[in-house]
Amino acid sequence: MSISLLLLILGIIFMLAAIVLVIKPWWVAAVPAYAGLWCFHWSTVATFPSWIFIFYGAATLMVMGIRYLSPKGEPDGKSTGNLYLGLGAMMGCLLGMMVEARFMVLGTIIGTIMGQIAFSRTPGGKWLRFPKSNFIQYLCAKGLAIVVAVAMIGLAVEGFVYLK
Repeated sequence: MSISLLLLILGIIFMLAAIVLVIKPWWVAAVPAYAGLWCFHWSTVATFPSWIFIFYGAATLMVMGIRYLSPKGEPDGKSTGNLYLGLGAMMGCLLGMMVEARFMVLGTIIGTIMGQIAFSRTPGGKWLRFPKSNFIQYLCAKGLAIVVAVAMIGLAVEGFVYLK
């Protein structure tokens, strides 16, 4: 088995782990997504410019710091908000890719906001109603981590779609 194929398989495993961590967060989802980007780049399946790694490396470090400084868990003791935010971000990412590849991150951000609005309308998320400051704080703490991870997953998908 060639090293390129091994790195490709490892990158796919990292991206699948990132998707699982977006939905069920027991660790920072951006870390395996970033490792998956590096594996895809080294396998030469998808090549990315160096600014991608610098930008998303800094974003991953920032998300790790936010997770470290944030209180553990949610006020209700559940993590159902990540399901809504994660699925909304993934759908927004896919819709953004359908429009044009450069709208992928914008679609991810809008999808995360829509997922949080949907979660705030459930009985478990009633503490996150829109005009409250809890909404913005939750979006910055949890939503930013999801946006960074899903944007890197979207970049990897773009790398496969636009193969040369």
